[in-house]
Amino acid sequence: MKIQKRKGGCQCGVISYELLGPPITLYRCHCTDCQTASGSAFGMSMWVKKDDFKLTSGILKSFVRIADSNAKVESFFCGSCGVRIYAKAAVLDSEHIVLKPGTLQDTDDLRPSADIWIESKQEWFELPTDTKHFQGQPLPEELIGSYEEVKLS
Repeated sequence: MKIQKRKGGCQCGVISYELLGPPITLYRCHCTDCQTASGSAFGMSMWVKKDDFKLTSGILKSFVRIADSNAKVESFFCGSCGVRIYAKAAVLDSEHIVLKPGTLQDTDDLRPSADIWIESKQEWFELPTDTKHFQGQPLPEELIGSYEEVKLS
C-alpha cells in the first residue's frame, strides 16, 4: 500500500481534514453501536495516529457514549450534516484515534483485515474468508497484527 497524504471530510462539506500518515489497522465492526451509527450491517474503522490527523476546516462537535464493550467512546462529528469523522476510544491510548474511513476521498487501496464483534453481525452477512474474525473486541495487538498480514499479502 502506498503511503500518501489523504483528504477527507463530511457529506455537506463543512468539515474537511488531511491524514498525513498510514493507517495502523482497518476493520469492519459488527457491534450494535456501529450498526446503528452507520445505518447498515457494520461500520468501518481505521486507527491512525492523532498527530497525523489535521482538521483543515470546520469545527467538530462531540458526544460521549458507552460502547457494547462497556468502554467509554467520544465521537466527533459535523454539527451540520451529522457525519461522524472519528472517535477517541478507551481501547486506544491518547496518541491514536479511530477514523471513519468512509469520510476519506480515496480509499481504493485500503482493505479491511478483520471483522470484529461478529457475535452480533447480521445473519445474512457472509464473512469474507480473507479477514480474521473476532467474536467480540480483540486486543489492539491482534487487530494491528491482522492488518500487517494484509499489507504484506
